[in-house]
Amino acid sequence: MTLQIGFLLFPQVQQLDLTGPYDVLASLPDVKVHLIWKDLVPVTASTGLVLKPTVTFDDCPALDVICIPGGSGVGPLMEDDETLAFIKAQAAHARYVTSVCTGALVLGAAGLLKGKHATTHWAYHELLAPLGAIPVKDRVVRDGNLLTGGGITAGIDFALTLAAELFDKDTAQLVQLQLEYAPAPPFASGCPETAPASVLEDARKRAAGSLKLRSEITERVAAKLDQASVR
Repeated sequence: MTLQIGFLLFPQVQQLDLTGPYDVLASLPDVKVHLIWKDLVPVTASTGLVLKPTVTFDDCPALDVICIPGGSGVGPLMEDDETLAFIKAQAAHARYVTSVCTGALVLGAAGLLKGKHATTHWAYHELLAPLGAIPVKDRVVRDGNLLTGGGITAGIDFALTLAAELFDKDTAQLVQLQLEYAPAPPFASGCPETAPASVLEDARKRAAGSLKLRSEITERVAAKLDQASVR
């Protein structure tokens, strides 16, 4: 039976959060990959790439895998009742509920991280706990049927991990070889622990504005989740 895999597509998505794992999972045998949004109007990613949804919330089939990528557009999604309701409905029956980067914050806003180990982009890791998650600093974190990937490029690692779960290690390794995924970066600055102090400081300054905004959103969302839990 064909596996139904769906990526949430939304304005200001981080395109590599989506297209990295998309390439991995779309390379698997007998899968159907959907790009899902409220309508079929093309949306613009955070760096300007235009992407076209393939199916709407209303027409989306039951998914075996639902994946929420991150991006600068996640803030509005965290308080978007229509989107959160769609995610919760699909997650209730999906084999795997997943995210890449700050897409984890959207899963958290949907109440799907409570008591679960999860990760996200290093700059926003502190926002996981208020949403009920148990934060883990790793490239890929699994807790039951929940798989979360770290920041942006970790989406490829996440997708290969998921590919091995959906099929087997040999299939995942074949896809990895076909994609020639053999990271050998020219600099050792891909994480806070190895980046030069001046580079890390600059990165934190650049993320400060969005962290403040998302912190405010997270505070509102967390309060709403707490209220719902006591009803």
